[in-house]
Amino acid sequence: MGTGAMKSVKLDTPIGKSVILIGERLQNLNNYLPVKLPIIITDSNVQKHWGHCFPPGAVITIETGEMIKTLDTVGGIYEQLLALGADRSSFILGIGGGIVCDVAGFVASTYMRGVRFGFVSTTLLSQVDASVGGKNGVNFGGYKNIVGVFRQPEFVICDQQLLQTLPAEEFHSGFAEIVKHGAIADDQLFAYLEQNWDRALAHDPAVIEKVVYESVIIKATIVDLDATEQGERRKLNFGHTLGHAIEKVLQISHGEAVSAGMVLAALFRWHDQGYARS
Repeated sequence: MGTGAMKSVKLDTPIGKSVILIGERLQNLNNYLPVKLPIIITDSNVQKHWGHCFPPGAVITIETGEMIKTLDTVGGIYEQLLALGADRSSFILGIGGGIVCDVAGFVASTYMRGVRFGFVSTTLLSQVDASVGGKNGVNFGGYKNIVGVFRQPEFVICDQQLLQTLPAEEFHSGFAEIVKHGAIADDQLFAYLEQNWDRALAHDPAVIEKVVYESVIIKATIVDLDATEQGERRKLNFGHTLGHAIEKVLQISHGEAVSAGMVLAALFRWHDQGYARS
């Protein structure tokens, strides 16, 4: 699916260094692994479609959906790590979308007080948002991502070929975060999306690689300035405050909810500025 050379974006923050590799292929993963046999955390859907491309190593498989992003799931993974004899020299590799990356990153950050880890991001949403920036967490007591840590993966591989098996609604969901990045930081990206949205939704390789790369640049720049969300990084929450509530109440996708949240936040701002309806 790729059209050009692989591009890399580096993060160097107080919570660790990371490199995001846009356009790199899952098949080249061994070039980045620091051990011969990583412990892979994935979900049942990704394993079904792409398990034949995984490197050698033990595989821990979780189910799909927001409901499994819990401490119970994390506890089950800890038990499997203990059974595998995982220690501080182990390397955890999350292969999946945002939920897998959140869970795998949280497990790696807390097991034995922290082991090394990296991601292969398999959804558009995780390539432009969830796997980038060092936020790792799970839901608890009805609150989204309320338990977690800030810690960077050593690398994130964003292979656009993996998006070929992504359901249309999940592909669309990822575009909410791309639109958000344009809205908060890059009017040229926003204009490009307005002009090329149809090509993007048709999975045009050149468009996808461009908007993923531009989105990662925006998020990485903000995270470099504020790794632990003390100020500048809060811009990345545009649309998320109301979006998380909408997502929970209506049980719709994250992208759909954030899209609605951005519209509502913009309307509130519009009214705060005293503009009248036309």
